[in-house]
Order: sequence, then C-alpha cells, then structure tokens
Amino acid sequence: MKKKNAFIIGAAACSVLALSSELAYAQQLADNTPETAELGMLRRQVELQSRELEKLKRAIAEQEARNGDIRKALGLDYLANARGTGPAAGGGAEPAAPVATVQTAQAGAAEGPRQVQVGTAPNAETRTIAPLFEQPGVLTPRGKMVFEPSLQYGYSSNNRVALVGYTVIPALLIGLVDVREVKRHTFTGALTGRFGLTNRFEIEARLPYVYRSDSAISREIFTGSASESAFDTSGKGIGDIEVTGRYQLNDGGATRPYMIGSLRFKSRTGKDPFEVVTDCVTRCIGNTSGTGLPIDLPTGSGFYSLQPGLTWLFPSDPAVFFGSFSYTHNFKRTDISRRVLNGESEFIGTVEPGPILGMNFGMGLALNDKSSFSLGFDINSVGRTKQNGVTVPGSVRTNLATMLLGYAYRYSDKTSFNVSVGAGLTRDTPDLTLTLRMPMSL
Repeated sequence: MKKKNAFIIGAAACSVLALSSELAYAQQLADNTPETAELGMLRRQVELQSRELEKLKRAIAEQEARNGDIRKALGLDYLANARGTGPAAGGGAEPAAPVATVQTAQAGAAEGPRQVQVGTAPNAETRTIAPLFEQPGVLTPRGKMVFEPSLQYGYSSNNRVALVGYTVIPALLIGLVDVREVKRHTFTGALTGRFGLTNRFEIEARLPYVYRSDSAISREIFTGSASESAFDTSGKGIGDIEVTGRYQLNDGGATRPYMIGSLRFKSRTGKDPFEVVTDCVTRCIGNTSGTGLPIDLPTGSGFYSLQPGLTWLFPSDPAVFFGSFSYTHNFKRTDISRRVLNGESEFIGTVEPGPILGMNFGMGLALNDKSSFSLGFDINSVGRTKQNGVTVPGSVRTNLATMLLGYAYRYSDKTSFNVSVGAGLTRDTPDLTLTLRMPMSL
C-alpha cells in the first residue's frame, strides 16, 4: 500500500514538473514580444521605486524616533509650548503654575485627537490645564513672551473680636482689639508678563492695581458705650510690584516629575500701611493716639519680601498632578512712624513680620483638547510679628487655607481663558476668591 502511494505521488510530481516546464517555455516565448518586454521593464522600475520608498520610510521612522528621544531627554515634549494655554508655581507653580497648565502648566494647538497610553506624559500641545496658583505650571519657551491680564475679587466677613490697626499682610493687623464685624472687599487687577530666556529659564514681572473697601461695625472697649457704630473706609492705587525667576531643574518624564525652582521678590511700591492717616476723632478712645482705623486703606504690605520655592509637575495622561513648597521672608523695617489725624506722628520703632510657610497641591484633568478642570488646595502659615524685638501682644501664628476650583478653555492657538474660585477653610482666610486670567502668547 505504501509503495502504491509513493508511486502515485511520484507520478503526480512528474506531471507537475512537466507542466511547469511547458508554462516556463510558454512564458519565455511570450517575453520575446516587444510589448511584453516593455511591460517587464516597467514592472522592474516600479519594484525599484517601491524598494527606494520603503528605504525612505524606514529612514524617516528612525529619524522621528531619534527626535522623540531628544525631546524626552530635554523635557520639551511636555513643556515647550504649554505656557500660552494656561500655567504651576507655585507657584505656586504657577505653579502653578502648576496649574499649571499645568500650567502649568503653562501653546500651540494639535490637529485632531490623539490616542495616548495611560501612564505616559501627555503632549502639552493637546492639553490646557487651568492654573490655580500664582506659580505657572510650565516654563515659557526660549524667545517667546506671554502677556497675562488678570482680575481678582476677594470677600471676607469676620464676625469675631479681631485686631484693628495697620495691616502688615491682608490677614494680620496690629492695633486694638475692639472690632466685632468687618466686611472686606478687595479688587486686584494685574498685568503679568513672562519671557523665556532659555527653554529652562524664564523671568516674570507683575504689576497690580488694588482697590479695597472695608466696613466695620464695632463697639469700642474701655469706653462704657453700649451702642455700636459703623466705619467705612477704602483705598486704591498701585500695589506691590513683583519680579520672579524660574528654572527647570531636571528632565522629567513618565516616571518622574518635572522640578522647577523659583525665586520671587516683592517690592513695597504700594501705599504703605504706615503712610495712611489714622482716624483719631471718629474712632480713637479717650486721648490715646493712633488706636483707631485708618481713613484710607493701604494697597501694599509695606515690607520687602523674598520667596524661594520649588514646584513639581507629574504628567499622567489625561491628568497632571502639581504642587509647590515656598518660604517667604519679610525684611524688617526700622525707625517706623505712622501718621495720625491732624498731621501728628507716632513713633513705632522696628517692625518685623513673621515668615510665611506655604504649600499647595492639586490635579488638572483634561476634558478635551480645548478645556480642562483643576482642583487644588493651598495653605500658608504666617509667623508672629515682632516690634522692637518683642512679639506683639496678641500676635499668634495664623493659618490661611483655601480650596480652589479652576476651569480653562483655549480660545485659539495663542489665547486661553482661565477661571478659578477659592473658598476659605479657616476664619482668617477670605471667604471667597474669584480670579479671571487671559494668557496670550506673543
């Protein structure tokens, strides 16, 4: 049976070989015609061109892979163009600067949607992260400039016994304990400009204009008065100008965050708290001078400040996690005097505000290629104030905590709109903070 099968298979093979020979001979005869020869030549040319095209495709793919490695090593895939879309430093961040876009984050638009594996760094060109803090989230590319007008509104209502006098910072006052209720409205319009000196270093300048309005309802102590009185005061003018430098410290990626160091200097160009006139007719107690509320509210802190900080951003598509740590040193002033009504002056001496420890963190989530949502938390711990080397009586460490929600929308390749809302979590923090920003890449 096996021999028979082998014979059949051998016969079939012989038949196939014979048929193949006849077909090859027929093809050879056909190839001798002019039309067939020309067709064969065209086929060979097409094959050669196809092989050359394949070589070019492989060369382009290899070049793109090398460019991707270079971008990843320099941190440009994520940070190159995101500034104009909105910022994290910590501010921060800023930040944001965090957030920003992150922003830090914080400009070109991508053409169409893209698919990204979870756990890899998102491309900044398709992400707009709403900045929540003063620190932008990303750095400005070399030679690029970002112009950012902003408007902020803050409201606070204090129904407790509080310190009244001259303001060192918005949450700390020095003076007499007698106010029972204070309602404060603060509007701050600012013009901010950022310029990228290199892909790793940028500088920023901020010019604020402040309008403040306070309404105080109180009953002076030590007077025996049983009636309450209302006192309204306001102030407006240029605030404290700030200058900031930021530098990218490392090459982040999908497995490690981007680290950005910053150094902020705040001047005292705003109206000094010791320059405003204190009311000693409507509010002064007895013949004691300088214990009432100021007639005009200051627009600046009255002290130079220096704030080093560290902002981190960790992209994990479709979210970006960000946060910052900062320390603010307020330089003391000597030989200070404050003005009281009728042109008189009261000598105060040396005043040294306490340092401020700050921390914030949050997350930016991209909703699509044009909008994003951010959630963050910011806390600052303000140290005790000293006067003439002695802690001011009644001065205690103050904690300011705020929960922030933000939304960003990219209107065009170079312009975006950012809105953030902050809610105070401690009694010393403003009850409401609303901030509008419109970063524009030039």
